[in-house]
Amino acid sequence: MTPKTFKIKSFGCQMNVYDGERMAELLGQHGMSAAADGDDADLVVLNTCHIREKAADKAYSDVGRLRREDGWKPLIALAGCVAQAEGGEAKRRSALIDIVVGPQAYHRLPEMVAQASRGARPVDTEMPAISKFDALPARLRAAPSAFLTVQEGCDKFCTYCVVPYTRGAEISRPWDDIVAEARALVGAGAREIVLLGQNVNAWADGQRGLADLIRALARIDGLRRIRYTTSHPADMNDALIAAHGEVHKLMPYLHLPVQSGSNRILKAMNRSHTTDTYLAILDKMRAARPDIAVSGDFIVGFPGETEEDFEATLQIVDTVCYSSAYSFKYSPRPGTPAATMEDQIPREIMDDRLQRLQARINAHQLAFNRSKMGEQVEVLIERKGKLPGQMIGRSPWLQSVHVETAAEPGDIVNATLIAAGPNSMTGAERQQVAA
Repeated sequence: MTPKTFKIKSFGCQMNVYDGERMAELLGQHGMSAAADGDDADLVVLNTCHIREKAADKAYSDVGRLRREDGWKPLIALAGCVAQAEGGEAKRRSALIDIVVGPQAYHRLPEMVAQASRGARPVDTEMPAISKFDALPARLRAAPSAFLTVQEGCDKFCTYCVVPYTRGAEISRPWDDIVAEARALVGAGAREIVLLGQNVNAWADGQRGLADLIRALARIDGLRRIRYTTSHPADMNDALIAAHGEVHKLMPYLHLPVQSGSNRILKAMNRSHTTDTYLAILDKMRAARPDIAVSGDFIVGFPGETEEDFEATLQIVDTVCYSSAYSFKYSPRPGTPAATMEDQIPREIMDDRLQRLQARINAHQLAFNRSKMGEQVEVLIERKGKLPGQMIGRSPWLQSVHVETAAEPGDIVNATLIAAGPNSMTGAERQQVAA
C-alpha cells in the first residue's frame, strides 16, 4: 500500500536539516502529508549523520524502535550519510530497512517509496553532480531563519573525516539557482537566510565567490539577515572578510573550525592551516568587523595527542575568546586514515580532556554574553517560549534571546539585552522594527 503520511527525523548537521525539509516538500508534492505529533506515520525517513560513531548507532537503534509490539512497522527509509557510507550493507545490518538513499539521490525518494510499496527494497547511493536540486519543488513555506544549501562535498580530506566519502567532491550550485531559491524563501516568509555547505566559503561560480553571492542576496527586498556556515580557513579570503565590514545584512558572526591548537596535531589531521595562519585570519576579520562573534569546532583525543598538545588547544581558546564552540571526542570512522593511526587515546583521557575543554569554552561563552548586556539589538523572533507572553529569537551574534513581546515569529523587535546566562540572553523590548 502506498504511504499517505510520513515523518522525517534528521540527525547531525544543518545541511541534514535542510535536506530533511526538502524531502518533506518533495513527499508533499507527491500527495503525502506529515503525520501529526503522536501519530504513527506510514513512512519514516531517518536522515542520518556519519561524522561520529554514536550518531550512526543511534540511527540503527531508532530503526529497531519503529516496530511495534504487535509486529506492525512503517515503511522505513534510511537516508543521509550513513546510507551513503554503508549502502546495501545497511539492509543487511537491519532487515527492517526498506529503502536506502544517499544525500545526492534523495530527489528519487518518491519513486523509491513507490517501489518499496510494491515489495522492492531499493538502494540508491549514486553521487552525481547536484542536479538533484532541479528535481525539487518550489519553496512555498519557510521559517523566519531558513537554510539554503549552496555547496556540497569536500576536497580537503582531513584524516578524521568521512565527508569526502559520503558527500563527494566539492561542487557549487549555480548562481542563478541560488538567487532564485533565496527569493522564493523570502517570498515564503524567511527574514534570514543561512547559506550552507560542507566548505561553504569554497563556493564559486566562474570568477564569482561567496562574497559576491552575499552582496547579491543582500539586495533582495524583505531579506533582513544573511549568515553562512561552515567555513574552512583555507577558503577564508580577503573579499569575504571585507564583506563582513561592508554588507549590513551579513551578521557579525563567523563559524571557523580550528580543531586543535597544536600545529603537530593539525598536520596529522591534514588541516591546511597552522595556529598562526588561523589567528591571522581572525585578526583581519576583527579589523573589518570589530564586533564579530567567533565560534569554532574542536576535536580532543586525536591519535597521538599529548597533554602538551591539549594545553595548546586550551591556549587558543583563551586567545580567541570564542562566543561559542562545538567540541567532541575523536571518533574513529572506518575508511579514514586516522582510524588506523597508532597511539589511539584511551577513552578516559578523552573524557577528561573534553570536560576541561568544555569548561573553558563555557567560561568564554558566558563572558561574551555578559559583555553584550546593555546593548540595543534587533532580535529576529523565531518561536514561542515556555512562559506566557515569552518569545525566543536570535541576536545578530546568534545568541538565543528571551523577550516578553506580542510579536510573532518572523517579526524583528528592538530590544535591550538585560541579562546573560551561559546559553541565552534576556531582552527587554523597546519597539518592533518595521519590515
